[in-house]
Amino acid sequence: MGKNQIGVIVDSFRMGVKEGIRKAKEVGAQGIQIYAVKGDMSPDNLTKQDRKDLLDYIKSNGLTVSALCGDLGGHGFTIREDNKEKIEISKRIMDLAKDLETDIVTTHIGVVPNDKSHARYKIMQEACEKLGDYADEVGAYFAIETGPEKAETLKTFLDSLDSKGVRVNYDPANLVMVTGDDPVKGVYTLKDYIVHTHAKDGIMVKKSDPEYIYDCFAKGIPEGFHCDDYFLEKPLGAGNVDFDNYIKALWDIGYNGFLTIEREVGNNPEKDIREAVEFLEKIIR
Repeated sequence: MGKNQIGVIVDSFRMGVKEGIRKAKEVGAQGIQIYAVKGDMSPDNLTKQDRKDLLDYIKSNGLTVSALCGDLGGHGFTIREDNKEKIEISKRIMDLAKDLETDIVTTHIGVVPNDKSHARYKIMQEACEKLGDYADEVGAYFAIETGPEKAETLKTFLDSLDSKGVRVNYDPANLVMVTGDDPVKGVYTLKDYIVHTHAKDGIMVKKSDPEYIYDCFAKGIPEGFHCDDYFLEKPLGAGNVDFDNYIKALWDIGYNGFLTIEREVGNNPEKDIREAVEFLEKIIR
């Protein structure tokens, strides 16, 4: 039996933050993750008092913040001229995370090339070193979400960094849907880096080039492109993530952190999330 707690991305309910917090409590979660990049949750729009009030509200619902999502979209940190601004925004999101009493900010950084001599590799290294150094300074983790590349490629990239502040937000469904990687094996590969996880499920419909898939999302979905031609997100237990062995692998490496439910599709997210909580509870309790 593990000691994992179950979280929910409040944005998955597709309602306001406070309404999502209340729903997270209602479905039986112990924690929440919140997107913190724009609108009311942008760090630039939250005063010190706003942050205190939000934290008090979260705690009044018996919840904690498992992580913030700091995904700035686009091509991640692969374009050098964009990185200065993105790094500064990401630092402010880490500051917000600390104010909300979590140490973790998750994001996509772009597709890590297999070839270390690729020009993009060094650009991504430089950005992650700066973010990792800041994370070390404030006592936080900048957690790269799995998915665009296989676990071995991501591990090689992480091993190349001097900073300890860059870690992993492990999303097993992204590996299944896009790279075809084994999410159970990947846990052991990335065991030294996992600080947060997403509980999500899915299937690969057709093998694709991850560079192409993520480029479509970065530039804007092109005409004629349909995600479900390539992959489908499924309710927990209905996809190809072997959750029993996946969670066992997390326990094997000593991970006792959050399993945070993410539901990006479906007509009734509250129902899907409630059933996901029940699904995870049967495994971990």
